[in-house]
Amino acid sequence: MLKHTRSLVCLCIATALSAPTPAFADTLNLPDIGTAASGTLTIDQELQYGDAYMRMLRSSAPIVSDPVLNEYIDSLGHRLVANASDVKTPFTFFLIRDRNINAFAFFGGYVALHSGLFLHAQSESELASVVAHEIAHVTQRHLARSMEEQARRSPATLAALAGSLLLAIASPQAGIAAMTATQAGSMQGQINYTRSNEKEADRFGISTMAQAGFDVNAMPRFFGRLSDEFRYASKPPPMLLTHPLPEDRITDSRARAQSYPARRVDPSLNYYLARARIIARYAGIESQAALDWMNRKGQGVSEDIKPSFDYGKALIYLDSKQLDQASTLLHNLIKQDPNNRFYLDAMSDLYIAQNQAGKAEKMLETALKSAPNNAVLTINYANALMKQNSNADAIKVLQRYTHDNPNDVNGWHLLSEANIHLGVSDEDLAARAEILALKANWNKAIQYYTQASQIAELGSLKQARYDARIDQLMVQRDRFLALQ
Repeated sequence: MLKHTRSLVCLCIATALSAPTPAFADTLNLPDIGTAASGTLTIDQELQYGDAYMRMLRSSAPIVSDPVLNEYIDSLGHRLVANASDVKTPFTFFLIRDRNINAFAFFGGYVALHSGLFLHAQSESELASVVAHEIAHVTQRHLARSMEEQARRSPATLAALAGSLLLAIASPQAGIAAMTATQAGSMQGQINYTRSNEKEADRFGISTMAQAGFDVNAMPRFFGRLSDEFRYASKPPPMLLTHPLPEDRITDSRARAQSYPARRVDPSLNYYLARARIIARYAGIESQAALDWMNRKGQGVSEDIKPSFDYGKALIYLDSKQLDQASTLLHNLIKQDPNNRFYLDAMSDLYIAQNQAGKAEKMLETALKSAPNNAVLTINYANALMKQNSNADAIKVLQRYTHDNPNDVNGWHLLSEANIHLGVSDEDLAARAEILALKANWNKAIQYYTQASQIAELGSLKQARYDARIDQLMVQRDRFLALQ
């Protein structure tokens, strides 16, 4: 499944360049090599390309639709974005379930992280160094600039490259084959340009990390460890193929980091909780092996991060139906930190597994008073209502949620399920249509909305809403197809 995704990303995006981080040019004293890329793509065009790529990825890549992890990486990413310069697009951060170490960014401010990064990054600052690097690729518009550079070398190259990118939208394999052929003549120039982008991204990334309060030395430390680990590997991880780590790049990032004042950064419990959640649920490890990992890694750690290992064990017990063991750990954790959403999410799952969904509902109602409209709490709250057959109430919650979070498939899936329970087939079809549209399955989405419109009462507001959405989807489909 990831084969097409990697091909598209590696050649369309990561190979053509990687994904740099925002910059503070006055402090970095970098030469002005241009960020406008006006000869290639406008910002609006980049947003259209980014939206198209994202829909393709949803249909082909194992994207992690986990509200708790999504909230964590979104918080981390936007903490960095808030301290970046030259930000011209919104940013979207998402996880792909893949044990390989990799990250990439593409048009429109989309940044993907492989879950494998959490298996190798030893601190939040190390993870932040990768995210900051990718943010810089977006803010410095390296993909557009790379295309512009190729166009300068040969006017035919840009047209051929653009055609290959567009072809890849409809047929990834054919698009990659076409791109490989058209780029052969200028490959060396492209590689050199990419390496300069990588160094620029590192420099801007370190500056962004410093502004955001992270340990800037985490970047050269993480890079150095990866380089040592995979120096003689016959098959290095994708990240080292698309983000090469020659010695001068590591040396340069180390020197850059050392130019900043030393800063002590406390361990981030949320990072370690996210890491434990990935080990427990997304690393493809057998439950006993995952428990052994938690016990082994949890020995001798500081009190600040010790709860993360108990949390990881609680998830493993919960998923393997060992509810008593999970209950003991989770009750102790939530007693220490009653508003922690990692714990609230797990406790909600525990109550539901114990056939006590009413307790989950009350707990989440209380939590929502402190954090109204929070995605993690709202999704869990709707789920708890549904488990008590309060589907009508759940639908009211989910209608607001999907309005505020239209790109979250979790909300649409639950909305579909709740309407199925009530026998409201037109609203079920509409919810499923939205999931299909998010995956660029335009025709099927339009078909579902058409069926919903036929079921709805003639002339009703509901039918008018469906028909209006059909018109919107047709416009989106035509815009998407026009990129081919």
